[in-house]
Amino acid sequence: MSRNPHIGSSFDSFLDEEGILEDTAALAAKRVIAWQVAEAMKSAKLTKSALARRMNTSRSQLDRVLDATDTSLTLDTLSRAATALGCRIQIDLVAAQSGRSVGKPPTAKAKTSAGIGT
Repeated sequence: MSRNPHIGSSFDSFLDEEGILEDTAALAAKRVIAWQVAEAMKSAKLTKSALARRMNTSRSQLDRVLDATDTSLTLDTLSRAATALGCRIQIDLVAAQSGRSVGKPPTAKAKTSAGIGT
């Protein structure tokens, strides 16, 4: 009976060992972005043609934004889509090990009034 080398390892480490971690992360991020743009379009009651006009682009370009499997989306195109939808982009780099946002100081424990100034 052969032992499974992946028992006890994380899913991320499995994807990394298989060489597909980055591609999988990019695809997951693009699926979220495509879903968010589609939801914002529904909320604003915008058609694809109307949003494409607001973005000053073609409908086929907007279709690439909405394609959950097309990871070639540029920040410029995403920014134009967000602006056309009355939104803004928020990107956050997160350390792989700790999950903490990079560039943000760790939050200090809240001080209580007890013992301060006594």
